Amino acid sequence: MYGRYTQDLGTFAKDEAARLRLQQGHGEGGTPQPRRPSELLEYTQGRCVRCRVCALQCQRFLISKVGEDWVFLILLGLVMALVSWAMDFAIATCLQAQKWMYGGLDTNVLLQYLAWVTYPTVLITFSAGFTQILAPQAVGSGIPEMKTILRGVVLKEYLTLKTFVAKVIGLTCALGSGMPLGKEGPFVHIASMCAALLSRFLSLFGGIYENEARNIEMLAAACAVGVGCCFAAPIGGVLFSIEVTSTFFAVRNYWRGFFAATFSAFIFRVLAVWNKDEETITALFKTRFRLDFPFDLQELPAFAVIGIASGFGGALFVYLNRKIVQFMRRQKTINRFLMKKRLLFPALVTLLISTLTFPPGFGQFMAGQLTQKDTLVTLFDNQTWAKQGLSDEFEYLGILEAWRHPRSNVFVTLIVFILMKFWMSALATTIPVPCGAFMPVFVIGAAFGRLVGESMAAWFPDGIHTDSNIYRIVPGGYAVVGAAALSGAVTHTVSTAVIVFELTGQISHILPVMIAVILANAVAQSLQPSLYDSIIRIKKLPYLPELGWGHHEKYNVRVEDIMVRDIRYVTLNCKYRDLQHVLHSTKMKNLPLVESAESMILLGSIERAQVGALLSHQLSP
Repeated sequence: MYGRYTQDLGTFAKDEAARLRLQQGHGEGGTPQPRRPSELLEYTQGRCVRCRVCALQCQRFLISKVGEDWVFLILLGLVMALVSWAMDFAIATCLQAQKWMYGGLDTNVLLQYLAWVTYPTVLITFSAGFTQILAPQAVGSGIPEMKTILRGVVLKEYLTLKTFVAKVIGLTCALGSGMPLGKEGPFVHIASMCAALLSRFLSLFGGIYENEARNIEMLAAACAVGVGCCFAAPIGGVLFSIEVTSTFFAVRNYWRGFFAATFSAFIFRVLAVWNKDEETITALFKTRFRLDFPFDLQELPAFAVIGIASGFGGALFVYLNRKIVQFMRRQKTINRFLMKKRLLFPALVTLLISTLTFPPGFGQFMAGQLTQKDTLVTLFDNQTWAKQGLSDEFEYLGILEAWRHPRSNVFVTLIVFILMKFWMSALATTIPVPCGAFMPVFVIGAAFGRLVGESMAAWFPDGIHTDSNIYRIVPGGYAVVGAAALSGAVTHTVSTAVIVFELTGQISHILPVMIAVILANAVAQSLQPSLYDSIIRIKKLPYLPELGWGHHEKYNVRVEDIMVRDIRYVTLNCKYRDLQHVLHSTKMKNLPLVESAESMILLGSIERAQVGALLSHQLSP
């Protein structure tokens, strides 16, 4: 049987070879024969069919690979890292240009002032105008809207290409102006828009990205990428995005967030090394606190005080921010005037803040010439600036010189900085430009921590004695604790502790940071909603917030206790007179449609305007 099988195979192979030779235009002896037109057409059609089959198989293979999550997440991380790096480069260039203009006019104070004030005013005005014209949805942080979208609410135009362009350009100009504004909130929005646009693009390859549930999962991962590539803090970014945007978090999205955020943070730091900004991949604000004895247990009460004070400070910041917005909206005259002159309010606010930070003027008492990044670098410095409050005992070098003033000590400078930046940041975040509040609050918290640290160093100039060993107090550690505590109090998150560890590259102060952040959250949550929930209330977004402390008895309230019972409705068999009576007796925008007055089974609802239009069309106006 085996021999017969091989014989059949051999015969088949010979016949197939002969058939192929004939197809290719060879005779039976193998000599080339001219093809007839009909044979040529059949041959061409056969090849076309085979090419189509191959192309279809390749397309299916590509779709199966492109449709996988890891490809999408790599693309998202890569795009966001490039966007973050490009924006940082543009912002640094803008800030450097302002310094160059200010430094080049050092012979004339008036010209210096004009350059210092005009530059940020022009940038902020351009940012406000550009955003207003292209996409007004790009104004503000973006996290409140993302919280609402992740709850399943559809907000029109919030995740479009137009909004993406407006957000990126507007945010670059706003941060390049040097105003006390942040980039963390807007980056969450930018990453979410990136994910939505990528989903639409990849839906060309397959229908898997048209699934709404899958898109929500990818948006949750994008929120983590936004924080991850902003601070090069992937772990803190994932935890922060979960705390801020989600009430219920699907664990299956956990790896997506970590994978995309880690890849994005890695590429972001690699680009910094490639551009010669850094020698190697390192933390953004590298600290060098001692590791053998970072703090004494007797310092823990001071860290606890920072946490409690930050809780009150965070609640006050949220309250002040909300009151400024409400004041602007309730004053009808001011509101009407600003609606007509939309660019006037941002220009006036920028003019005020830049005037107060002018270095030869009042800015000399609050280190006005330092950018936010330089301010953080100096505040995290591990040297003690003043012993017993005397600024002469410390040699201020480089950018630290900004904190020195011949007629006042470092404590006065820090107090003035904290008080001025506090209301300035609360006011600046109400400007209609793409901006966040995390970084300004972070800097204010670091300054407050530094103030407490310097005070401790002044009270205990030789450090706290423990077992005959003397360890001097490190004020920079207090600054780290203060930054985490105040930013955690404003946003109602604990993950700011992890973000701080990743930003500084040290975990030595983990215990004081956690104590301060938890205490700050406990105080702030009992007094005010988070900044994002406060903005949700101001904008009246369709989002059900969590009940705060002291309101837990409201969990027992039922729907029947608050619902309206006497409501007008339309039945399926109602007449014109009934419809007219309903329209005249109520001003509701939507009318419920029921099966009959007896059964009262709800079938749906119809808009009042549609009923009016149908009546006009069917009968007469």
